[in-house]
Amino acid sequence: MRNARTVRKTGVLLAGLLAVMLVLSACGGNGNNGGANAGNQANTGANAGQSNGGANDSANAGGEPAAERTVTDGMGHQVTIPANPQRILASYLEDPVVTLGKKPVAQWSVANGIQDYLAPQLKDVPTIAYDLPVESVLSFSPDLIIIGSESSVQKGLYEQYAKIAPTYVLGDKVNKDWRAALTTIGDLLGKQDEAAKALQNYDAKAADAKAKLSAAIGGKTAAVLWLVSKNFYLVDETQSSGAVLYKDLGLTPPNLVSDLPEGSKAVWNPISLEKLATLNADYVFLVNSDKNAGEDSLKDPVWQGIPAVKNGHVFEIPSTSSWLYSGKIAGEQIMDEAVKDLTQSK
Repeated sequence: MRNARTVRKTGVLLAGLLAVMLVLSACGGNGNNGGANAGNQANTGANAGQSNGGANDSANAGGEPAAERTVTDGMGHQVTIPANPQRILASYLEDPVVTLGKKPVAQWSVANGIQDYLAPQLKDVPTIAYDLPVESVLSFSPDLIIIGSESSVQKGLYEQYAKIAPTYVLGDKVNKDWRAALTTIGDLLGKQDEAAKALQNYDAKAADAKAKLSAAIGGKTAAVLWLVSKNFYLVDETQSSGAVLYKDLGLTPPNLVSDLPEGSKAVWNPISLEKLATLNADYVFLVNSDKNAGEDSLKDPVWQGIPAVKNGHVFEIPSTSSWLYSGKIAGEQIMDEAVKDLTQSK
C-alpha cells in the first residue's frame, strides 16, 4: 500500500503528464513527432529536410557532413550545425536520436516522470524539465539544440537558446510526423543512411505484424483509451498508438474514432462514459494511469456494459508503456504488444 506522500507525488506526475499531452495535442505535436502512414510516408519523410529549406542543404553524397554547415530550419532560421555534435539536447525527440545511435545530453521529463519506454536506452542520462528552462539548458553545455514545436521557442526563447548553442527547430509540420522528424534529424547528424535503414526496418516489421493480425482477427475493430484523472481519452487515427494500429497495422477504427470532428480533434480526445457506451470496438487497449483514483470509472455500469468489456477483450496497458508516444522505438513496442494480445485473444 503506498503512503499518502507517494499517492500525492503520483497525482502530481499524472496531472503534469496529462497537461503536457493535451498541450501537445492542441499544437498538433505528438509525443515524439506524431504518427504517419507506414505505406507512403517514407518518401515524404525523406524529403522533409529539403521542403523545409533542408537539414541536408550541405551534406555530402556519403551522408556525413564534411564540416560545419549552415542550414535552414523549419522556422526559417539560418543555423550553423557543428561537423560532429557530441552534446545533443533534443527534448521529447529522444526516440529518433536514440534510433540514430546517439545519446542525448539530457532527457525530457515532467514532474518526476520520464519516457519510461526509453529507460534502457537512456539509462544514466539526467533529466531536464519539459519546458526547457534556459538556466537548465545552459547547465548541460549542449553543442546542438533540436526543438520540435514552434510554440516551444516563443517569447524570445529561441534567441536565448541560440546564444547557448546552434538551435534547430523542426517546425510543427515535421514534428507531428515522426518519420519526417527522424529523417531530418538524421540529416542534421550526418546519419542519413541510418535513418533510411531504420524506416526500412520499421516498415518490414509493420508488414509482418499486419499479416499476423489480418490472419488472427480479420477486420475486427480496436480502440485505444487512456484513463487519467478519472477521465477517459480516445486516441485519433493519425498519431501515437492510433497511427500504429490503424495506419501501420491496418486495424479498423471503431465508430468513435471515425466520428471525431476533423476540425477539433487532438491526439487524445476526451470521451465521456455516456459516449463510451456507444463504442462498437471489438477490442479495447486501456492505458491505465489511474490505478487507484480511476477504479470507480472501471466499475461503472456504463463501462461494464461496453461489449468489449463484457467479452473480456480489454487489454490493460501500464502508464509507463510506449502507447502514449510516437517514434520508431515506440511504434515497434506497440506492434509487439498488439500482436501478442490480439493473436492470443479468443
